[in-house]
Amino acid sequence: MTLAIDVLPEAPWPEAQPWEALAARAARAAFAASQQATRLDAPTFPVELSIRLTSDAEVRALNRDYRGKDKPTNVLSFPMLDVDELAQLDEMQGEILLGDIVLAHETCAREAAERGISLADHATHLIVHGTLHLLGHDHLEDEEAEAMERIERDVLQGLGLHNPYED
Repeated sequence: MTLAIDVLPEAPWPEAQPWEALAARAARAAFAASQQATRLDAPTFPVELSIRLTSDAEVRALNRDYRGKDKPTNVLSFPMLDVDELAQLDEMQGEILLGDIVLAHETCAREAAERGISLADHATHLIVHGTLHLLGHDHLEDEEAEAMERIERDVLQGLGLHNPYED
Protein backbone atom coordinates (compact mmCIF):
# COMPACT_ATOMS: atom_id res chain seq x y z
CA MET A 1 0.00 0.00 0.00
CA THR A 2 1.18 3.49 -0.82
CA LEU A 3 0.01 6.38 1.33
CA ALA A 4 0.36 9.57 -0.70
CA ILE A 5 0.18 12.77 1.34
CA ASP A 6 -0.17 16.23 -0.16
CA VAL A 7 0.80 18.98 2.28
CA LEU A 8 -0.16 22.55 1.48
CA PRO A 9 1.52 24.93 3.95
CA GLU A 10 0.78 28.61 3.64
CA ALA A 11 1.43 31.73 5.66
CA PRO A 12 1.42 32.13 8.61
CA TRP A 13 2.92 28.61 9.02
CA PRO A 14 6.73 28.95 9.37
CA GLU A 15 8.48 28.04 6.13
CA ALA A 16 11.60 26.66 7.84
CA GLN A 17 9.77 23.64 9.29
CA PRO A 18 9.77 20.48 7.11
CA TRP A 19 5.95 20.19 7.22
CA GLU A 20 5.77 17.58 4.45
CA ALA A 21 8.02 15.12 6.31
CA LEU A 22 6.30 15.78 9.64
CA ALA A 23 2.83 15.28 8.15
CA ALA A 24 3.82 12.14 6.26
CA ARG A 25 5.34 10.59 9.39
CA ALA A 26 2.26 11.42 11.50
CA ALA A 27 -0.33 10.28 8.95
CA ARG A 28 1.50 7.02 8.14
CA ALA A 29 1.81 6.18 11.84
CA ALA A 30 -1.88 6.91 12.44
CA PHE A 31 -2.90 4.85 9.40
CA ALA A 32 -0.81 1.86 10.55
CA ALA A 33 -2.12 2.07 14.12
CA SER A 34 -5.71 2.31 12.92
CA GLN A 35 -5.29 -0.75 10.71
CA GLN A 36 -3.83 -2.67 13.63
CA ALA A 37 -6.62 -1.54 16.00
CA THR A 38 -9.38 -2.42 13.52
CA ARG A 39 -7.57 -5.47 12.15
CA LEU A 40 -8.06 -4.36 8.55
CA ASP A 41 -5.67 -5.59 5.90
CA ALA A 42 -3.64 -2.95 4.16
CA PRO A 43 -5.11 -1.94 0.81
CA THR A 44 -3.04 -2.92 -2.20
CA PHE A 45 -3.67 0.39 -4.00
CA PRO A 46 -2.57 3.97 -3.35
CA VAL A 47 -4.41 5.89 -0.63
CA GLU A 48 -4.16 9.68 -0.71
CA LEU A 49 -4.94 12.38 1.82
CA SER A 50 -4.46 16.13 1.76
CA ILE A 51 -3.27 18.30 4.65
CA ARG A 52 -3.77 22.06 4.48
CA LEU A 53 -1.89 24.27 6.93
CA THR A 54 -3.68 27.60 6.94
CA SER A 55 -4.95 30.49 9.06
CA ASP A 56 -7.59 30.73 11.78
CA ALA A 57 -9.67 32.87 9.41
CA GLU A 58 -9.90 30.11 6.79
CA VAL A 59 -10.60 27.42 9.38
CA ARG A 60 -13.25 29.62 10.99
CA ALA A 61 -15.01 29.96 7.61
CA LEU A 62 -14.83 26.21 6.99
CA ASN A 63 -16.06 25.46 10.51
CA ARG A 64 -18.95 27.88 10.02
CA ASP A 65 -19.88 26.64 6.56
CA TYR A 66 -19.58 22.89 7.19
CA ARG A 67 -20.25 22.49 10.91
CA GLY A 68 -22.37 25.54 11.76
CA LYS A 69 -19.79 26.73 14.33
CA ASP A 70 -18.63 30.31 13.70
CA LYS A 71 -15.23 30.05 15.39
CA PRO A 72 -11.80 28.72 14.57
CA THR A 73 -10.74 25.31 15.81
CA ASN A 74 -7.36 23.61 15.78
CA VAL A 75 -8.12 20.87 13.22
CA LEU A 76 -10.92 19.92 10.84
CA SER A 77 -11.23 16.63 8.98
CA PHE A 78 -13.25 16.12 5.83
CA PRO A 79 -13.53 12.38 5.12
CA MET A 80 -14.29 11.25 1.58
CA LEU A 81 -15.35 7.72 2.61
CA ASP A 82 -18.22 6.70 4.84
CA VAL A 83 -18.03 3.99 7.51
CA ASP A 84 -19.27 1.25 5.14
CA GLU A 85 -16.66 2.16 2.52
CA LEU A 86 -13.91 2.22 5.16
CA ALA A 87 -14.89 -1.28 6.25
CA GLN A 88 -14.21 -2.45 2.68
CA LEU A 89 -11.03 -0.42 2.19
CA ASP A 90 -8.88 -3.52 1.72
CA GLU A 91 -11.18 -4.71 -1.10
CA MET A 92 -11.32 -1.46 -3.11
CA GLN A 93 -9.58 -1.00 -6.43
CA GLY A 94 -7.71 2.01 -7.78
CA GLU A 95 -6.45 5.09 -6.01
CA ILE A 96 -8.66 6.29 -3.17
CA LEU A 97 -8.81 9.82 -1.76
CA LEU A 98 -9.22 9.35 1.99
CA GLY A 99 -10.02 13.02 2.66
CA ASP A 100 -8.67 16.37 3.81
CA ILE A 101 -7.25 17.66 7.08
CA VAL A 102 -7.03 21.40 7.78
CA LEU A 103 -5.01 22.96 10.63
CA ALA A 104 -5.38 26.56 11.88
CA HIS A 105 -2.04 28.19 12.64
CA GLU A 106 -2.97 30.75 15.30
CA THR A 107 -5.06 28.28 17.31
CA CYS A 108 -2.41 25.56 17.03
CA ALA A 109 0.39 27.96 18.01
CA ARG A 110 -1.57 29.26 21.01
CA GLU A 111 -2.41 25.73 22.21
CA ALA A 112 1.20 24.61 21.79
CA ALA A 113 2.42 27.58 23.85
CA GLU A 114 -0.18 26.87 26.55
CA ARG A 115 1.01 23.24 26.73
CA GLY A 116 4.69 24.17 26.62
CA ILE A 117 5.36 22.11 23.49
CA SER A 118 6.58 22.99 20.03
CA LEU A 119 4.22 23.89 17.21
CA ALA A 120 5.64 20.94 15.24
CA ASP A 121 4.81 18.48 18.03
CA HIS A 122 1.29 19.84 18.44
CA ALA A 123 0.72 19.81 14.67
CA THR A 124 1.92 16.18 14.62
CA HIS A 125 -0.67 15.27 17.23
CA LEU A 126 -3.42 17.06 15.32
CA ILE A 127 -2.46 15.36 12.05
CA VAL A 128 -2.62 11.99 13.82
CA HIS A 129 -6.01 13.00 15.26
CA GLY A 130 -7.29 14.19 11.88
CA THR A 131 -6.06 11.08 10.08
CA LEU A 132 -7.89 8.89 12.58
CA HIS A 133 -11.08 10.85 11.87
CA LEU A 134 -10.59 10.21 8.14
CA LEU A 135 -10.34 6.51 9.00
CA GLY A 136 -13.68 6.52 10.80
CA HIS A 137 -12.58 7.01 14.40
CA ASP A 138 -14.53 9.49 16.49
CA HIS A 139 -14.90 10.82 20.02
CA LEU A 140 -18.59 11.63 20.31
CA GLU A 141 -19.34 8.76 22.70
CA ASP A 142 -17.20 7.92 25.75
CA GLU A 143 -16.29 4.43 24.55
CA GLU A 144 -15.21 5.53 21.08
CA ALA A 145 -13.37 8.54 22.57
CA GLU A 146 -11.36 6.23 24.82
CA ALA A 147 -10.51 3.96 21.90
CA MET A 148 -9.45 6.89 19.70
CA GLU A 149 -7.37 8.46 22.47
CA ARG A 150 -5.67 5.11 23.13
CA ILE A 151 -4.63 4.89 19.47
CA GLU A 152 -3.42 8.52 19.55
CA ARG A 153 -1.37 7.93 22.71
CA ASP A 154 0.21 4.81 21.20
CA VAL A 155 1.05 6.58 17.94
CA LEU A 156 2.50 9.62 19.69
CA GLN A 157 4.53 7.45 22.02
CA GLY A 158 5.88 5.60 18.97
CA LEU A 159 6.84 8.96 17.49
CA GLY A 160 8.58 9.96 20.72
CA LEU A 161 6.02 12.64 21.64
CA HIS A 162 4.26 13.57 24.87
CA ASN A 163 0.85 12.16 25.77
CA PRO A 164 -1.56 15.07 25.16
CA TYR A 165 -4.20 13.55 27.44
CA GLU A 166 -2.11 13.66 30.61
CA ASP A 167 -2.81 16.35 33.19
